[in-house]
Amino acid sequence: MDLLAAFWAYEQALAANDLTGLDHWFLDAPDTLRAEGDNVLVGHTAIADFRRGRGGAPARVVERVHVVRPAAGVAVVTAETRRQDGTRGLQTQVWQHTDAGWRIAAAHVSAVAAPATVADDRPDPAVWRVAGPLVASTGQGPLAQVRTAVKDLFAVAGQRVGAGNPAWLAEARTEPQHADAVRQLLDAGAELTGIAQTDELAFSLAGTNPHYGTPANPAAPGRITGGSSSGPAAAVARGWADLGLATDTAGSIRVPASYCGLYGWRPTHGATPNGGLLALAPSFDTAGLLARDPVLLRTAAEALLTPGDTTVPITDCIVDEELVSLAEPEVRASFEAACRALTLRTALPLAHARTGAAEHLQEWFAAFRTVQSAEAWEQHGAWITRHPGVLAPDVAARFENGRRVSAAERAQAEQVLSDGRKALDAVLPPGTALLLPATSGPAPLADAPPEEVEAVRAATLRLTCLASLAGLPAVGAPLLRVRSLPVGLCALGARGTDRALLDFITDSRNPAHA
Repeated sequence: MDLLAAFWAYEQALAANDLTGLDHWFLDAPDTLRAEGDNVLVGHTAIADFRRGRGGAPARVVERVHVVRPAAGVAVVTAETRRQDGTRGLQTQVWQHTDAGWRIAAAHVSAVAAPATVADDRPDPAVWRVAGPLVASTGQGPLAQVRTAVKDLFAVAGQRVGAGNPAWLAEARTEPQHADAVRQLLDAGAELTGIAQTDELAFSLAGTNPHYGTPANPAAPGRITGGSSSGPAAAVARGWADLGLATDTAGSIRVPASYCGLYGWRPTHGATPNGGLLALAPSFDTAGLLARDPVLLRTAAEALLTPGDTTVPITDCIVDEELVSLAEPEVRASFEAACRALTLRTALPLAHARTGAAEHLQEWFAAFRTVQSAEAWEQHGAWITRHPGVLAPDVAARFENGRRVSAAERAQAEQVLSDGRKALDAVLPPGTALLLPATSGPAPLADAPPEEVEAVRAATLRLTCLASLAGLPAVGAPLLRVRSLPVGLCALGARGTDRALLDFITDSRNPAHA
């Protein structure tokens, strides 16, 4: 088959979402490339996984084809395309002639700006519950003109809190005033761009809402964003907002930040205001931020933190290999390289040490889940009892676990957590950062079986629960790559050292700024 015949056969496979045909036309090699926007997939397997999770490419018409042959057996094909919504794009492919015929060795698809609306001009319901802007920027202050997506757990004056569930929204009152965190960001000059979706009652890490849909993840096409701060993460990752105001109880900021290639900050428990925030588990809930820009993250954090002197700067970094072993092998390899680069650029020593956390982790994790679910039932059990069947089965099961916790079981778990906090405080003095993978792996495919998503959730919770159970600050940075997919590097600090930890991550010598 000649080159152009192969090209048109590929186009037919693309239009039909013929996965077997698409795999056939891409060169089966570990260095085959596919790039779109700022996302690069490396290897035939990674490209095939992307296609399987994408669910088909947008319909398009090829209007013109250009061919250049720079060498024997090599051709560059550029196609001018037009989508049904009128947007135009370019697709450039490097074709290589092999013993089996022409195959695509590298491809680049021009990034077409994704509209913030669906085809009929409504705001994307998987991302926005209420699209704005709702409150204009004052034009004054450190966050002037910063577009901010607010998770649908925070009170916004004149709006209702929907909490990711239509039945909850239907009964919610109109809020008379902004939540404290919303007000403080607005006072610093931010624009309230819209109210962004969340998993139901924030009791999930997946970002898959059965009522409103699963937001697209531009950093990992075909994969979930993570949750429960799915809406703010998707809005920031897609460029519809600069900043996301979100919550983190068990990892709901750190997980979507890791999956979407963002910076995320979970504050010290109690360091940011929770007034006007719908609770899940108050012992662990905290209001934090998501951003693409680490300097913006640091600036916005200052608007939320209680005024005070900057704490002792980070001078030591430690890695506990037993904890890191909880992540997937490819994550561990990328993590080790990122740690070396990070400490070299910041001129900080890196020590490998046993913190003792791994030894007690299973006990601490079980206690954390017991107390979290018990508090969640305490907060919302009466409403759930009055509304049977309104929650997704996985979320309902977590609340049901909380209903079953006895007073004695809860008291015992709370004592275990108290001991765990003391142990972590002892190994994390001010000035020290514990480095960990933010998640056990990259984002799962959007069409992955529920049991696979739950297994990933359980593995990741063992990493995220440390900061949650101890009330420690944690900052995630998009410094790892696994099969061309983002994974975060997370730094945990001593209680109350949020500014030092944020300074460490936003340092100009950080490899993210190189």
